[in-house]
Amino acid sequence: MENRNTDYTTENNNKLMKYDEILEKLEEISIKLETYNDYPKSATNNAKKAIKWKKENGSDCGTKVGWTRANQLANRKNISRDTIARMASFKRHQQHKDVPYSEGCGGIMYDAWGGTSGIEWAINKLKQIDKK
Repeated sequence: MENRNTDYTTENNNKLMKYDEILEKLEEISIKLETYNDYPKSATNNAKKAIKWKKENGSDCGTKVGWTRANQLANRKNISRDTIARMASFKRHQQHKDVPYSEGCGGIMYDAWGGTSGIEWAINKLKQIDKK
């Protein structure tokens, strides 16, 4: 996993913003865009499972973005087309989806991003959105 300091990531009017503040601002902006929450319940359950395991066992797997995605899915939050595209692109990690949580990051992060059902939904949803 890439090691990077994300405490302060950008300047805005000479004010440093924390990473979480940036994510919050981005979420406010995305609310104004068309958003979706019709992803499968199994994607929500996959994300909840990953979050629960991390809370109970600890894990340094994933990025803040990945865990933000897991929380969005677990809480049935609306997500933007851009977020759906990032979920769809997570399919490239499917070869690691069966790695047990206790043995590596592949399985837990695949589930954090919605697992197979969430990622397949994202691929199909993206096609549907882009047909409009």
